[in-house]
Amino acid sequence: MSQPGFDLSEASKAIEKSGEGIPPLDKWNPDFCGDIDMRIARDGKWFYLGTIISRPAMVKLFSKVLWLEEGKYFLKTPVEKVGIEVEDAPFLMTEVQVQEGENGPEYQFVSTTGDKVVIGKENSLWVEECSETSEPSPYVDVRFGMKGLLHRNVFYELVELAIEREIDNKQVLVIESQGVTFILGEVS
Repeated sequence: MSQPGFDLSEASKAIEKSGEGIPPLDKWNPDFCGDIDMRIARDGKWFYLGTIISRPAMVKLFSKVLWLEEGKYFLKTPVEKVGIEVEDAPFLMTEVQVQEGENGPEYQFVSTTGDKVVIGKENSLWVEECSETSEPSPYVDVRFGMKGLLHRNVFYELVELAIEREIDNKQVLVIESQGVTFILGEVS
């Protein structure tokens, strides 16, 4: 990967200036400046030049400007867009909280970067089979078309909370959030 004059500390300063919350990435149209040697591993760890980014505040900062476009991931600021590698999902959901909402229970997931997602009408939950391990890989929609992988412990917690139901002549485990039913998998 090329390193198109990318300076990690300068980029973090520029991102900090955008303030709290998620900036209006969908309104920014900077020039593509090339790919950088940054990677988000399947386990949610971020690496730069092969070294883990160990400061959670920096990871959280960069996650705020993460962008997905045509199947590729970028860090995007008002003045530049650089490509990065994502092994699976850019977010790792490590916590689930169940709260009561207007339409019954609501399942809220929290990522390692502090993102909070309530599944329901706006954000889905689905389970794919991992091609490498044949184990379930559960995901939730996070933002801008990006998804978050549920940590194994969070998925086990969901399975414990799920109810068994027959759908399409199959016994499945489901949860309901904001009045929407999500299937976790078939009962063996």
